[in-house]
Amino acid sequence: MNIVVQKYGGSSVATSEKIKKVAETVIARKEKGNSMVVVVSAMGDTTDELISLAKEITENPDKREMDALLSTGEMVSSAMLAMAVNAMGHKAVSYSAYQLNIQTRGQYGKALIKDMDITKIVESLEEDNIVIVAGFQGVNDLGDITTLGRGGSDTSAVALAYKLKGSCEIYTDVDGIYACDPRKLKSAKKLSDIHYEEMLELASLGAQVMHSRSVELAEKYNIPIYVGLSCSDIKGTIIGGTNNMETKAVTGIATSNDDISITVKNISSDINIISELFGKIGERKINIDMISQTAPIDDKVNISFTIPKEDVSDCMEILYQLACKENIIIDEDITKFSIVGIGMKTTSGVAGKMFRLFSENNILVKMITTSEIRVTCTIKREDELKAIDITGEAFNLKASI
Repeated sequence: MNIVVQKYGGSSVATSEKIKKVAETVIARKEKGNSMVVVVSAMGDTTDELISLAKEITENPDKREMDALLSTGEMVSSAMLAMAVNAMGHKAVSYSAYQLNIQTRGQYGKALIKDMDITKIVESLEEDNIVIVAGFQGVNDLGDITTLGRGGSDTSAVALAYKLKGSCEIYTDVDGIYACDPRKLKSAKKLSDIHYEEMLELASLGAQVMHSRSVELAEKYNIPIYVGLSCSDIKGTIIGGTNNMETKAVTGIATSNDDISITVKNISSDINIISELFGKIGERKINIDMISQTAPIDDKVNISFTIPKEDVSDCMEILYQLACKENIIIDEDITKFSIVGIGMKTTSGVAGKMFRLFSENNILVKMITTSEIRVTCTIKREDELKAIDITGEAFNLKASI
């Protein structure tokens, strides 16, 4: 059985007409001899609309009930796609995470897939069905519906491809992966292929084409992912263990405006106190990306770090227990700017070149962090597009005109 797992994002199933077009595309692949499993996101802006509805009830919705609410979006689109396929004369059946026993662990809103039972899917494929799966969701040990975080349908698709020993294709509203978001750099190059490590860095740093956990899972199990434009023959991008011999120092740029910087002033330089601070933040599953610390003065230091905006209230609860309110500064005027490339491992001077560009163009750098294949800093939001443009030019990330 040649199984193809496809995932269609919210923009691809935003209207009934688009759903019909996806149904036609899926049927065409099936008629070529493939067994089709299709993972869908919620229609269009449904998830945002559901979040807004919840906020009309309360500013701080219960996280268990929030997952129960948000999971309905994918159930709607999966049922409608199954209806469309059936109406076109082919058999289809839709399943929720509960029906498939997609087991998860961890927090509501950020659950991790633990395992899944593919028995029902295999049986349905053997009965000549196209199987439609509601993405983004699972069920925890308590029997509660959980969600995998924004973009989690990508992870659902990769996990299914691994369990079913099938290929994985992600379809969205862009025709592949670009060196930078084309909405921010119109002349950005499209990549024919990209290494797992590079894509994982870009996804985790703000590139919105892929869910970072889906790339991590794909790399772990060596599952190549094809990313392309929905219902189109335009060639897309392969994410995998590329053997491209011409490895550039910088493959892509990612920016994010979804983080804030928090500075805690005059905290004790005692490592036990600092450890307690970050330990408590970690217990709340808050992701800290960048950290900087001043030199001790009278055994006191200033510590700055970045966190997602959505976690600020949880983080402040912790900080108020450990530091005076007057000593906590929140900076929302930041863009997290990153360059990524596996070629950095063997190329020196990349960071220096980027910071020299920023200096020459009066772009203030606030915080810096690095890894083997990336350089990340925070800059003022007003400088985001200028930084993208000059960096794209300097590192040859623009398409030839």
